[in-house]
Amino acid sequence: MRQADISVVFDMDGTIFDTERLILDCWEQVGERHGIPGIREVFIRCIGTNSARTQEIVYEHYGKDFPYEKFSGESSVLFHEIADTEGIPVKPGAAELLKYLSENKVPLGLASSTRLAVVTQELQAAGLYDYFQVVVGGDLLKNSKPAPDIYLMTCGRMGVVPENTYAIEDSYNGIRSAHSAGMRPIMVPDLLPATEEMRDLSVAVFADLFAVKTYFEG
Repeated sequence: MRQADISVVFDMDGTIFDTERLILDCWEQVGERHGIPGIREVFIRCIGTNSARTQEIVYEHYGKDFPYEKFSGESSVLFHEIADTEGIPVKPGAAELLKYLSENKVPLGLASSTRLAVVTQELQAAGLYDYFQVVVGGDLLKNSKPAPDIYLMTCGRMGVVPENTYAIEDSYNGIRSAHSAGMRPIMVPDLLPATEEMRDLSVAVFADLFAVKTYFEG
C-alpha cells in the first residue's frame, strides 16, 4: 500500500478517547439518582449519534415528557467534573497511529458526532489536534450517523475521494455511516463487539489501534 494514495478519517469518542465508558457511567449515575430504568439500553442506541438524535432516541424510549434537558445537563456536569480532575484517557495506540500516519504524509481528518467546540477542546488538551487537516463536529450538519453526511462533509473539506479513504470507527452507527459514504471502514470495537453485520461492512476489524498501525505498515 502506498501511503500517498490513501487518506484516513477518525471518529473520536470510543476510538481516540476512552470516553464512551465514562459517558455511560455518568448516564447511569444520574439515572440511579432519579430512579430512571433502562439507561444502559438507551445509551447503547445513542452511541455514535449527535445530540439531536440522542434526544430523539431518549424520547422514543421514555416518552416526550422525559426531562431530557435536566438529565443531559446533570450528566454533562458530572462528565466534565471527572474529565477536569482525572483527564480524558486516550485509547491505547492512538498517539502512535496518528504519529505514524502523519509522518508518512497521509491526510488525516476527524468526524465526530460530538459538538465541534467540545471536540476541539478535547483534542487540544490531549495534544492531538494538530494531526488533523480537517475536524468536523456533529453540530455542523443535520443528519447524524448512521447517515453518511458527516463523512461526506469531512472528505469534501479534505479534498479526498471517499473510496480511497479509511474510516476508523468503534460504533455500529459509525461503521454504517462510513460504509454508506463509500469509504473503507475499519472497526476497533469499544463497548460493543463486532457483529456479523459489522464484519460485512468493514474492510477489517482489529482489537486495538496498535493493530491498525501494523495494518497500515504492512
